[in-house]
Amino acid sequence: MKKIGVLTGGGDAPGLNAVIRAVVKTAVHDYDCEVLGIRNGFEGFLEQDGVIDLDLKAVSGILPRGGTILGAANRGNPFARKVERNGEIVIEDISAECIARAEELGMEALVVVGGDGTLHIAQEFNNRGVPTVGVPKTIDNDVGGTDFTFGFDTAVNIATEALDRLHTTAESHHRVMILELMGRDAGFIALHSGISGGADVILIPEIPFHFEAICRKVTERKESGRKFSILAVSEGAHPEGEQQVFRRAGDEVFVARLGGVGGTVATFVENVCQAEARVTVLGHLQRGGTPTAFDRWLATRYGAAAVRLIANKGFGRMVSLQQTTIVDVPFSEALAVPKRVDIGGDAVVTARGMGIAFGDEPAG
Repeated sequence: MKKIGVLTGGGDAPGLNAVIRAVVKTAVHDYDCEVLGIRNGFEGFLEQDGVIDLDLKAVSGILPRGGTILGAANRGNPFARKVERNGEIVIEDISAECIARAEELGMEALVVVGGDGTLHIAQEFNNRGVPTVGVPKTIDNDVGGTDFTFGFDTAVNIATEALDRLHTTAESHHRVMILELMGRDAGFIALHSGISGGADVILIPEIPFHFEAICRKVTERKESGRKFSILAVSEGAHPEGEQQVFRRAGDEVFVARLGGVGGTVATFVENVCQAEARVTVLGHLQRGGTPTAFDRWLATRYGAAAVRLIANKGFGRMVSLQQTTIVDVPFSEALAVPKRVDIGGDAVVTARGMGIAFGDEPAG
């Protein structure tokens, strides 16, 4: 093993630099192997200065840094790239050029760090002759085949701190404070932070809600002398029988962008529950800043394991955390079914036992 590459695709997540650092240090110290960094996801294969040498000096001091020193591109699918040609928007497949460039660079394997979208691309690259291994990254924690993705713990910690801060102002002004959180179609961030941050209501995509049930919880608290309520709302949550709320429509390349359900809930609370409501959309604060110790620890283990997997020619596989052990699973297994909250699992059962409402009790 003389030369490998590493790239970070999709949205950024705390811990990306820890993975890059672990890949480089493990490759250099254990295998005397050169590492190339591909900038801006798969786009770097075709960009001028899109490929850089990563040595020990290049990764010095990056462990606590958020973001990624290689850049990321959550619109960088080489199999469906949207570009403007002669004033028209067209979709083109540039994967062959990327693969040719990878071969030209003499890389023996490529470490791809990303979520489900990026890992699907990695799987296809592997199928087309570029030896590839994957590292699961997303704050949403929705990649299958692993207990946790790195970035998730940092996002939950940030969301929990936000809920802690909202408690004091909610209690002071007797308001309903609604915190809208990321997660796409998975409610892990809202569920974990909602329990940790003492939310009264948690709304997640896996459990469609009824507005009346939310109102009953708010009214119940008010009548018992607790004149404020805290709601942790996942961006993908939606009422029973209704569609999710989107900020931007999707197209043949980009998925629709979720957002706005917090405002919808707040309008109902004010108009029907007769309670003053305020919405905080935490947004990209969940992605930024210093990764937690857990995410640094997990990302470092993933990066080192990815290099060892390459050395053992375990291509077409993704490193993962199962219980407390780092293992690896085939891309096909990891990507077969997106991970979602188990609505009958311990976390949801625990929340219900604590009196937290999920808004799934119909009127009556």
